[in-house]
Amino acid sequence: MAVRRQVALLLVAIQFLTRLPVPALAGFQADWLAKSARYFPLVGGLIGLLAVGVWWIASHVFPPAVAVGLMMGASLLLTGAFHEDGFADACDGFGGGTTRETVLSIMKDSRIGAYGAIGIGMMLGLKWVTAVSVPPAAFAGVFIASQVVSRWCATSLIWRLPYSREDGAGKSKPLADGLGGANWLLSGALGAIVVLLAISLSPTAGGVPWTPTLLCGLALAAATTFLAGLYFKSRIGGYTGDCLGATQQISELIFLLASLAVIRQFQSG
Repeated sequence: MAVRRQVALLLVAIQFLTRLPVPALAGFQADWLAKSARYFPLVGGLIGLLAVGVWWIASHVFPPAVAVGLMMGASLLLTGAFHEDGFADACDGFGGGTTRETVLSIMKDSRIGAYGAIGIGMMLGLKWVTAVSVPPAAFAGVFIASQVVSRWCATSLIWRLPYSREDGAGKSKPLADGLGGANWLLSGALGAIVVLLAISLSPTAGGVPWTPTLLCGLALAAATTFLAGLYFKSRIGGYTGDCLGATQQISELIFLLASLAVIRQFQSG
């Protein structure tokens, strides 16, 4: 029964974060979504694995830039641009709002404004050129790790910050207060297993400085998340679902940039 319950929570996490079809969940309970947050990094690993599969197939046919572009497109289809939409809304809200109320109101508006359009364009462009620059031998491990770590970073806000919308609106409201420290650590451990498996099973991973690459990426992504959390707390008193999406996107980019910097330094040295 306990194993079946955990499988159900994993399926809820997959259903919430992706467009992948999942079996019907009998006896669904309102608190399942909050409890499923422990599996968000694991779902990130699944997303990364499927995206890397597209990259691997495309890289045998197209130049690196095209292969990465197709991979990113597949990832957006896979997740329904869930986190990217949150990032764009956060750019609009924090860029255009001057008070807590106006920030929350703007983020709730489904229309995209100038800040959101510019932000998402820069975000996707930077992720694209960064990913293209990662050596093929390190690509699978680095990209999958970025998906795991970034979702772990986002869940830390659920653990440490209060939900900011007093009216209870928003898809992420059910996540509020549903992730304690023990489950947050468990989610990180599950994600770490996925990353280690991705690295160990990669036949072309030899020669990549994995330890400094992963540690530097994790450290800078965590530092970025900490600063983002402080900013969200100071502006709106906590987090919203858009803040989670923004944190995932920013920490993913920071992880990729940090990993690329370490690998380049290693190769040049």
